Amino acid sequence: MLKKELGLLVLILVICAITTVLNPQFISQVNLMNLANQIGLFGLLAIGLGLVIITGGIELSVGSMLALLGILFLKLLVELEVDWPIALIVTLLAGTLIGIVHGVLITRLKLQAFVVTLCGLLIYRGVARWWTADSTEGFGYGGGFETLEWLASGRFMGVPHTFIFFVVVCCLMAIVLHRSVFGRYLFAVGKNEEAARYSGLPTNLVIVAAYAICGLLTAISSILFVFYTQSVSPSAHGNFYELYAIAAAVLGGCSLRGGEGSILGIALGMILLQVLQNLVNMLGIPSSLNFAVMGAVILIGVIADRELQRRRRHRLVRAAPAGAPPETARAGAAPGKTEPHAVPSSRA
Repeated sequence: MLKKELGLLVLILVICAITTVLNPQFISQVNLMNLANQIGLFGLLAIGLGLVIITGGIELSVGSMLALLGILFLKLLVELEVDWPIALIVTLLAGTLIGIVHGVLITRLKLQAFVVTLCGLLIYRGVARWWTADSTEGFGYGGGFETLEWLASGRFMGVPHTFIFFVVVCCLMAIVLHRSVFGRYLFAVGKNEEAARYSGLPTNLVIVAAYAICGLLTAISSILFVFYTQSVSPSAHGNFYELYAIAAAVLGGCSLRGGEGSILGIALGMILLQVLQNLVNMLGIPSSLNFAVMGAVILIGVIADRELQRRRRHRLVRAAPAGAPPETARAGAAPGKTEPHAVPSSRA
């Protein structure tokens, strides 16, 4: 376990201990299971967005995608009475396709990720509201998908399925990110996209794949949220949920510059964020301050990242051989070596 992850774990345990002392209901089974459910629901979003951030990108349309994909799923399942396996597959494909479109616009048309995903945020929210005439969509009196409902919102030995899905996805994505060539490519693109391209890496394909995975995980999460809320309000469903994901990724050690991060860190970041929100609720603090907590968390994370980068550069400069050029000192390489062209290895 790296220092960042260990520090997060210690911080989580300290906050949990303090919250338990202030309100013993924190460790009640009902509260812990509800906390696990929230971690599972929002954790999938954080994992997907974390991969995008590692490549140096950003995804701001996650909340609007949740609304649009949730409505698509309900339309197929309730109005068109499509079999739930088909509705499930279509929704997952739609989320993946949206991610691919974002990646293509960013890589082929050279548009900024911020602009592309911000436009997506507005477009998907608008389409969702137009499609439903700004009315709430729900399951009504439909049936025939009890198995899917149990998979999405049921429990196994008291543990919510959403949390189990989250743990499984974390394990799979940890293997992909830290034990595969694709994971090394993600870090390489995030560190220096131009150098990775000159090294022969398919940088465009890597970026598109990252956005596609993010879209797929968002689609999975949208289905879980539909069964959690039992309805979708196109004007409010998923609002600002991308902030939860960004905050968790930043807390978990993902640098907004790209090239840094870990699945374990993102998972711990989401756990910390949900514990903090649970603390706010348990202490009777107005829930309207939730967004203030998220904003403070993101700001602290960015400031901490900047300070760590500054200290790292300072150490490299001090450790560089006498007379070495500044570029060599910053890269931490000896004179004459072409460090930017090397593909950085992933961290476990």
